[in-house]
Amino acid sequence: MSERETVDVLVIGGGINGAGIARDFTGRGLSVVLAEQGDLGHATSSASTKLIHGGLRYLEYYEFRLVREALKEREVLLRAAPHIISPLRFVLPYNKSLRPAWFIRLGLFLYDHLGGREILPGSHGIRFSGHPAGVPLAPGFDKGFVYSDCWVDDARLVVLNARDAADRGAEILTRTRVAAAQPMEDHWRVTLSPVPDDQGPGRGPNSDPGRVVRARALVNASGPWVAKVLEETLGLEHGQRIRMVKGSHIVVPRMFGHDYAYIFQNPDKRIIFAIPYQGEYTLIGTTDEDYHGDPGNPVISESETAYLCRAVSEYFAKPVTPKDVVWSYSGVRPLYDDNSKDASSVTRDYVLILNGDGRRKMEPPVLSIFGGKITTYRRLAEQAFDKLAPAMGREGKAWTAGVPLPGGDMKNSDFDRFLEGLKGRHPWLPVELAHRYARAYGTRAEALLGGAGDLSGLGEDMGGGLFEAEVRYLVDHEWAMTAEDILWRRSKLGLRVSAETVAALETWLNGNPGGAKAPPPREPAGEEIAAP
Repeated sequence: MSERETVDVLVIGGGINGAGIARDFTGRGLSVVLAEQGDLGHATSSASTKLIHGGLRYLEYYEFRLVREALKEREVLLRAAPHIISPLRFVLPYNKSLRPAWFIRLGLFLYDHLGGREILPGSHGIRFSGHPAGVPLAPGFDKGFVYSDCWVDDARLVVLNARDAADRGAEILTRTRVAAAQPMEDHWRVTLSPVPDDQGPGRGPNSDPGRVVRARALVNASGPWVAKVLEETLGLEHGQRIRMVKGSHIVVPRMFGHDYAYIFQNPDKRIIFAIPYQGEYTLIGTTDEDYHGDPGNPVISESETAYLCRAVSEYFAKPVTPKDVVWSYSGVRPLYDDNSKDASSVTRDYVLILNGDGRRKMEPPVLSIFGGKITTYRRLAEQAFDKLAPAMGREGKAWTAGVPLPGGDMKNSDFDRFLEGLKGRHPWLPVELAHRYARAYGTRAEALLGGAGDLSGLGEDMGGGLFEAEVRYLVDHEWAMTAEDILWRRSKLGLRVSAETVAALETWLNGNPGGAKAPPPREPAGEEIAAP
């Protein structure tokens, strides 16, 4: 693309909001370029609690609009991506020293009815005697409540939105920084520069040195960097305040053998989740702390680890200690500052700020995203279009609510039926590998497998369930460039593989340069149907 060519929108930031906006806008006929300074979803969007949920505790803060929107989105997203999103039942043990039982029942009644439900079952009370969810709990917890939300592979949700945007014509540039942006009469003159990769050589034509893009409008979806981009890169005064809040999680060996998740109340009015994770582990989180450091490198503190261990140990018969932690991660939430006293009560709602109306000279529009949560990213993208389109003189009908994400085009959104079909078509696949491929890639697992008729057809076995075919797919179609991209965001194998597997992967990557070149085949396989 030369500077003489102009795109409608340049999106700054490849987290869930940026990727969702790129997908939405491209599907409405706009030409879009997305520039992400790191890997897709490498910051806040891959450091979530991995939930698509309404936010039960937000009812206490009277965030009814946000909760209703999020509750409605659960089933929209579940239908769109039944491979990376799945229903999850939560158990809330009743602690009589905290919220009264009637108050919890009222909250759950609202939770069941605010957004409407067609797929997910409603809430009800339970007695722990004889119930599997009662087995790991400490003595004294006799009853509780069960309700529904959904689990999501957050990093893959980002990638699949970017993949769909690219399939529809968007250009996705990773490891690419917006070095400068100059407002012209009717467009932004944006200079892009490649970001050196300190984890290995850059691969693929993802960015050109000193490339210049002319964009009629900008979308600043840079998350924790939103204010910095506005002030330093774009030179705009905005008057908005962002409150950076760090949320940290710990992962410990599996603490219970059933498929329920737990939500625990705490005396500080916060809640802590304990969620089945990757089969062998339990994910515990999250904390809420005001953060003033580098948003690109948050690290869990000893006090956060101690807090999470102490909080869940009040409920489990077997205490959790810092020595049990096998992995931890932290992310910085870029929340809109509503002057809340403590970090946990800051609104998770989003605010869209439009600088420039596109009508006066030297004022091309730029839309900035403050706040938000992963569950509401799709609705945020729709509202971003509604906010920005009039300034650009454009129109377009909302379309994403009924369209599957890549790999989600399963008949009746039935994952179990799809999995059985995949195993039937490829009986040579080990059961665990077939399940992982189905969960990660859905119907596009067929493109990954290609014409393989046995394990040798998947190429080099790097160990830990990682084969060359998957690595090549991720490099060619999902913008993966480093071992970290593949092991910790795309495949979630990082907790399981050996140092030898990491070394084999890095050797393969160094010897096989590539990039996100062409989308995989769209043809459905077996009983699956193509996306509309």
